[in-house]
Amino acid sequence: MKSKVLTPIFLFFAISIGLYPLVYFLFDMSNGLMSSKSAQLLSNRLWQVGFYTHITLGGLALLSGCTQFLSSLRQKHLSLHRNLGKGYIASVMLSGVAGLGIAFAASGGVWAQMGFAALGFLWLYTTAKAFLAIKKRDIAEHQNWMTRSYALCFGAVTLRLWMPLFLGALGMSFDFAYPIIAWLSWVPNLLVAEWIIRRAKPSLA
Repeated sequence: MKSKVLTPIFLFFAISIGLYPLVYFLFDMSNGLMSSKSAQLLSNRLWQVGFYTHITLGGLALLSGCTQFLSSLRQKHLSLHRNLGKGYIASVMLSGVAGLGIAFAASGGVWAQMGFAALGFLWLYTTAKAFLAIKKRDIAEHQNWMTRSYALCFGAVTLRLWMPLFLGALGMSFDFAYPIIAWLSWVPNLLVAEWIIRRAKPSLA
């Protein structure tokens, strides 16, 4: 019952936010988060490449990664599962490096920058560990590290859930809320991932 309720919700958010980067190519987003950036930064070509690489491939990572948790896909279409997994890892590596680069220009000051930089580093680390585990054919460890990796990837979703709560419902200013959200968007996700991993381990008793 829980799976029937939570899985559609999980997929809805993953697909919605996975496709969200399209709005940056279709609409004028200068009044959103971009309004917190300086004109000098927005005109910087290196930052532009990093930003659009990060959001585009981050979206692909969300879309390809969510399929990896569908047991029916793994069992019935193993080849597709593997190819989507390769796409996820490639997307993470490129998006993660770009994200790590632009993290130091994040809005909200040094605490927000540190939060996003930590997220970028851990996203790359957990994904690399997942890749190395499957190369060794250690499926259990691969699944554990992929769970951690996607929990961090899902930070793109939870960030957008926390924003309206802090800015709208709680009435906080952006400058006060954003450094908190920079950490809150992924730390609880990682804790939930660890809980899922430990819960799935067989009891030694």
